[in-house]
Amino acid sequence: MHWLNLPEPRKNIALAFQDVASARIWLANQPQAQALHMLAALRTQIEAIDSAGLAPSLAVELLNLLRRAAVPAQAAIEPRYFRKALPLPEEDERSFEVAQQLWTRLGIAYMRLTPHFPPAEKGLPLNRAACALRMAQYCHFQAARQSPALLDHLLFGVLAQAASNKLLREPLADPDFPHLGDSNIAGHLAWAFLLRLIDPYRLTATQLIVANRAISRWRELTSFLVAPDSDPKARNVDLAPLYGGPLPEGVPCWLEVRSVIRKIRQRIESLTAGQSPESLKLGRELSASACSRLLKEVEASLRSQQRESSTEIGEIEIAFGGEHAYAVIKGEFLNPVGNLDASSASLAHQRMALFGFDRLSQMPTAVKKLNVPGEIWTMVDGMAVRAADQEGARRLAPCLIASSAKGMPRLGVLFGLQMTAANALVAGLHWYDEQVEAGYLKRLAPHDQRAPKVPAFVLRTDDAISLILPASAATRLEFGLALEGTSLEHLVPTEVLERGVDFVRYACRRA
Repeated sequence: MHWLNLPEPRKNIALAFQDVASARIWLANQPQAQALHMLAALRTQIEAIDSAGLAPSLAVELLNLLRRAAVPAQAAIEPRYFRKALPLPEEDERSFEVAQQLWTRLGIAYMRLTPHFPPAEKGLPLNRAACALRMAQYCHFQAARQSPALLDHLLFGVLAQAASNKLLREPLADPDFPHLGDSNIAGHLAWAFLLRLIDPYRLTATQLIVANRAISRWRELTSFLVAPDSDPKARNVDLAPLYGGPLPEGVPCWLEVRSVIRKIRQRIESLTAGQSPESLKLGRELSASACSRLLKEVEASLRSQQRESSTEIGEIEIAFGGEHAYAVIKGEFLNPVGNLDASSASLAHQRMALFGFDRLSQMPTAVKKLNVPGEIWTMVDGMAVRAADQEGARRLAPCLIASSAKGMPRLGVLFGLQMTAANALVAGLHWYDEQVEAGYLKRLAPHDQRAPKVPAFVLRTDDAISLILPASAATRLEFGLALEGTSLEHLVPTEVLERGVDFVRYACRRA
């Protein structure tokens, strides 16, 4: 494949063993209980094997041995970078880098060995390469880091080799991942491509877990095609955009996903009929209604019906969170901070005695200006970007935001947050089209009077009402809520429409 150049391994790494027996001894002396150090050591030796010029069969045996040791260490290290607020702390960032580099380098090492085997024996190294590259890609999705073009090109390289040697559907047992049963190359590749197609950065951590599990079960229901299926019922997805341009002639560039969509619809019907997600092998992380929403999003993604992002250009000031969104919309803080020191308090008393106002901003001649904390992002190609050198808090998405356009406040969601290779933050912005009113939950119990007010946002159209509340608000479906500051004083949440890291949007009816 002259169109794919594999990255060269480092040449200055000493191989710590020469055969399987000495490799086992070396492994036994590694820090098994220290996952990060273990993965770093394994990564280094994978590169050493890749550059050592060993006999291909021995090299594959050694890579298999190191792969087996990497699996439990990977499971132990994932929580350190899995969908934490960005940018990641330095130690968590290092955990991600070591993990993704290990699986990327392992996939490359297997690919480099493949041409040295006869066609009938290429299946194992290609299968292991496909699995390793899929794992490397998933590390990026877990950490909300942009997946590099290199991984896409490598996956297509495996696809091209497997297709040309008629090995795409060759089953192969995988003792390191026994829950997958006999796997094949097409399944691993479809798994990786399907995850890319549904834009996993839009998903919360829990949604990503469930989506990954579902796709892993449906991975072999797809078909790779050189040309799209002409059947009117076919659901062909063009993979060329993932490659970044036209694929070389003969490489399958279409994925037929009709059976996957059928499975999704069957699961949605079963959930609606009362079956639990666990009984449908979707896990227990999400409720039935949350699983249904996720599956509908996945189906829409495979149909290329993504939610549109902003089309603005230039700088935009974004306020994050419900309280700051309330301040942008209402022009006042919901829970003002009363942190006057002694001198400020004394001055306030003097103002009260002289003018009848305790704050300068309350004087008749004062110009009221509300400084809502926010961050300046830049809109580029419909995406919001915060440069690496720009100050700002760590962020986790999807999250509630507010801003002003031409002096008009608006409420929205920052979604699909990810970090680029240049350490910039990139995200999509979705602004609600509905009429938005900002208010707060009414305090009903006397002991609640001193508690902070809880922001609430009513979204209205001619035929629908929804309500956005903080994720921490104790809200139950079909239990009425009393509101203050909005034209609607009582609403009953009937369904969860959307859930972010700091908010929940409910469909509502009037009480």
